[in-house]
Amino acid sequence: MAKLGSRDNSAKSLPRAHLLIGGQWRDAANYYQVKDPYRREVIGEAPQADLSDLDDAIRAAATARPAAAAVPGYKRAEMLRRVGSLLQQRADDIATTMAKETGKAIKDANAEVLRSLDTISLSAEEAIRIEGEHVPLDGSEMGAGKLAILMRFPVGVVGAITPFNAPVNLMCHKLAPAIAAGNTVVLKPPPQAPLTVHKAVEVFVDAGLPSGFINVVYGGRNIGQALVRDPRVDFVSFTGSTHAGRDIAASIGLRRAALELGGNGPTIVHLDADVSAAAAACARSATRLAGQSCLSVQNIFVHSGVKDRFVEEMATHLRKLRVGDPLEQTTDVGTLIDEEAAKRVELWVNEAVVAGAQIVTGGQRNVAQMQPTLLVNVKPDMTIVCEEVFGPIASVISYENIAEAFEFVSASKYALHCGLFTRSNEITFRAIREIRTGGLIVNGTCTWRTDQLAYGGIRASGVGREGPRYAIREMTDQKLVVFNL
Repeated sequence: MAKLGSRDNSAKSLPRAHLLIGGQWRDAANYYQVKDPYRREVIGEAPQADLSDLDDAIRAAATARPAAAAVPGYKRAEMLRRVGSLLQQRADDIATTMAKETGKAIKDANAEVLRSLDTISLSAEEAIRIEGEHVPLDGSEMGAGKLAILMRFPVGVVGAITPFNAPVNLMCHKLAPAIAAGNTVVLKPPPQAPLTVHKAVEVFVDAGLPSGFINVVYGGRNIGQALVRDPRVDFVSFTGSTHAGRDIAASIGLRRAALELGGNGPTIVHLDADVSAAAAACARSATRLAGQSCLSVQNIFVHSGVKDRFVEEMATHLRKLRVGDPLEQTTDVGTLIDEEAAKRVELWVNEAVVAGAQIVTGGQRNVAQMQPTLLVNVKPDMTIVCEEVFGPIASVISYENIAEAFEFVSASKYALHCGLFTRSNEITFRAIREIRTGGLIVNGTCTWRTDQLAYGGIRASGVGREGPRYAIREMTDQKLVVFNL
């Protein structure tokens, strides 16, 4: 992202994102240039919102709140179905913009946009299924003769902050359930992907969402902090780093939030596993999106009896991956989001090597691209192991007793998903009981996620759950109604 500056007339021919406030596209006083991390050329410009823009956006969302809550479920569903139809028509354009802007391989960008259709479609279906429950009271003398029901109502204004690594689908995971539940939204997209998000938001607007239902402000940390601290925002939905998530949790007081935070990608390969299948799956899951996913495979715990074979096979798969131009269909691994991110990953790899780790394959950086890298002989206290790498890097850690792997995963500050490859029912059910994570994927990597599931972590990986049905629960308030009959 280039240095912030005043709007330059020479940039008028570049694609441009706009603020969206109260149904109106708005220019800003300042703009920044957006660069292609692969070609290192300017591809567009985006507005830098100020606090007055943010205030207007929150006011617009608060003003539209009663109207959004009054829209019946079937009409919310119809709106979202129109969004899905338009998104499908514009999928290629949005995916190409994403590949240019973020360095994501075009085939992954296309897959993300198509996956977003599921997120929107599922949200449309859930819009007509928001239900409460009857609470039987005749089990006590005090309750006898009374009727109690629990009902759900929209929470109000949702403040949504989204990351660059999946700018369309993770945006849809916030906007679509919020609209399905009858809420309004103020969205702060990632500053690294404004052009992609602008095109995706245009789909919602062109599908006929009423004024003020969705409002968009671009900006950095100051805008995000002001958004979540504003008392007019009733609920915060955030996907990003654990550090930022902690700041949000500390600033919102008694208001609720769904915080989808970091991970360090544990996957266990036991002695009885299908080693070839595990090696192939781990290679792809460690490098998809150039490793820039909180679910990316990072730490692979492999039984010593199959470690050498696993390492050899995984390294072979990694060497076959094509690292190159994100816009070419044959590219498997594009760039990281920018050169600074790649330099950080390279530094962590080099620090691990100095401390005794060994590079099996990869380890090289070219500007913003990092070669798929496999490490062995790592130690638990290495940054490359205990922190979130967010790059195409995986480390193999050998174990003798599977309890060692279970304990390591459960002791980590991160706890999103854990993958487990085994043919043993006994080992599987031990893992279910003993591993403390948000999810366990049996005979798959920690990366696996489908959009209808309840997704989220525990400990430093966050609170709350995403997935349309579960996000709608998060974004609604439960009200008890008691009838004295």
